[in-house]
Amino acid sequence: MSAEKFLGVGSRVKHPAFGDGVVIEVDVIAYRVCFIQFGIKLVGKDYSAWEIIDKVEPTEAVSFNEAEKSLVKILKAWSDISEVVPLGDKWKEGVMVLRSADTTLKEKEIPIDAFFHKIVMVRDRLRVMEQRINASGLTDEEKVNLQQYITRIYGSLTTFNVLFKYKEHQFVGDKSND
Repeated sequence: MSAEKFLGVGSRVKHPAFGDGVVIEVDVIAYRVCFIQFGIKLVGKDYSAWEIIDKVEPTEAVSFNEAEKSLVKILKAWSDISEVVPLGDKWKEGVMVLRSADTTLKEKEIPIDAFFHKIVMVRDRLRVMEQRINASGLTDEEKVNLQQYITRIYGSLTTFNVLFKYKEHQFVGDKSND
């Protein structure tokens, strides 16, 4: 097999028996592939019956962190499953009231659950954007510049942290000022 045909970590494939998967590790003679329905399987580098959906060029060394990022990327890209993020108990069945200073305008009531769902969707989409930036062909400098904007967006959204039940689900902005 020529070097041009080798796959790198993060390559998406479709196997005739195992279905959709992503290469999470490259060994000397085999790929370790995580298939959505069948888990992790070893597939020989000389295997050619699968369809290559999205090829990532191989690198010389692969870290666990890169493999983990690739797995997260594939699960988010091919799954409609999103993380369950609970609303803080004190806000359940609550209502957010928007009241204008103009008394001729009617108040607008929004269920907090619906508003919270929108906030979580924004957070999830920011994470996907962040992953796409990291996986893109941009230079490291361009990636860092874009990441700074994302960090600032997270920082702007920290106002909504009061709605989250668990601290680990909250928005985190720039930590350098702590």
